[in-house]
Amino acid sequence: MVPAVGSGKFITTPIVTDDGHPVEDNNGAVSNGGPMDQREFQWKLVLSQIGLDVVRTDRTLVYYEDEANQAKLWDILAVYAWVDKDIGYVQGMNDICSPMVILLEHEADAFWCFERAMRRLRENFRCTTSSMGVQSQLGTLSQIIKAIDPKLHQHLEELDGGEYLFAIRMLMVLFRREFSLVDAMYLWEVMWAMEYNPNTYALYEESREGSTSNGEANKMNNKLLKQYGKFERKNVQTGVADQRSALAVFLVASVLEKKNKQLLREAQGMDDVVQILGEITGNLDAKKALKEALKIHKKYLSKAKKP
Repeated sequence: MVPAVGSGKFITTPIVTDDGHPVEDNNGAVSNGGPMDQREFQWKLVLSQIGLDVVRTDRTLVYYEDEANQAKLWDILAVYAWVDKDIGYVQGMNDICSPMVILLEHEADAFWCFERAMRRLRENFRCTTSSMGVQSQLGTLSQIIKAIDPKLHQHLEELDGGEYLFAIRMLMVLFRREFSLVDAMYLWEVMWAMEYNPNTYALYEESREGSTSNGEANKMNNKLLKQYGKFERKNVQTGVADQRSALAVFLVASVLEKKNKQLLREAQGMDDVVQILGEITGNLDAKKALKEALKIHKKYLSKAKKP
């Protein structure tokens, strides 16, 4: 690890060059000048970017006026970037981590809370040259709007927005930018409770103790069905239990429906769509948005059942 981790300070300037050489500080000292393997090089390369993102994270909150609290957020993201060998750190993870840093006093508790949350969310951040993590959810969003509001879907397609790329940020960081911190945390708690699937843990235990027969598994599923979150239970009963149909997707649909008339009337291009949706930042009621999302979910399922 680099000396900054756990020191109460954090890095905002590169400590290695793009070709792998250590960078001298203002005093002419060289940071950790020993040989590096590719993994260490990639990790050190991203540390300064994490620092720049930390400075921009929830900067209107008094909590982050204290540099020690910023350093706490940086520590967690830096360590996570090392632990996650596959994806590492991606911009936006800072928005997911910040509420946990604020709520949990001890850095270790905040880290493990974030690490567990990322097990659920990390695929949102997987991006390659040919695909992005939320692409399948964007496809589902397109299907939902096409089913419940074909006029709006057609309008967006005519504006070359049929892939719904304007919704990437909402899905990737779960509405941290669209709602206040308190409302975002409320949404997360409700969404994750409503999406609770006890069978996930049952299947994990089966994989450790040996597989059960299909009959036993089905019996277990039926027994546990009442324990499922309300949203997930409906998905399971209708056979659409899939991460692509997460409640967050229906929340985006509820935002689009709220702006339906304005989008149809004023949007003449994708820049207009982005601007109109940008106006919702800080102006959405989380409870109303969630209520509307559940209505859209019910309407979509009823339409999906029809031949």
